[in-house]
Amino acid sequence: MTDTIADMIIRIKNAYMARNPQVRIPYSKMNKAIADILAAHNYVGVVSVEEKAPQNDLLVSLKYIGKIPAMTEVRRLSKPGRRLYSGVKQVPRALGGYGITIISTSRGVMTDKQARDQKVGGELLCQIW
Repeated sequence: MTDTIADMIIRIKNAYMARNPQVRIPYSKMNKAIADILAAHNYVGVVSVEEKAPQNDLLVSLKYIGKIPAMTEVRRLSKPGRRLYSGVKQVPRALGGYGITIISTSRGVMTDKQARDQKVGGELLCQIW
């Protein structure tokens, strides 16, 4: 698999569409950082790591508001064939500020608001609302 971030966000989106209570994702540090951001902004529930032999798994419990998923749409911005980078002044807002844009910076993975506060730019990973 070449794009583990796209695989992760599509697995979460598909699990929401199927009304599953949780989703299992192959573990990586980047996937864990993105899942922690999603949990901090109430798009998913609890994020935990399940250790097993060949590769650990990331268990993400999904969050619903009534019967509606907490995450309605997700868009992958930077892809392996076309990387998108942005300076601090050009970081896009997701859905006019109602969603979040996740950015990989030199100071770690963070949201667009955190990047503006710390005055850093980086690679645009995805937008979620």
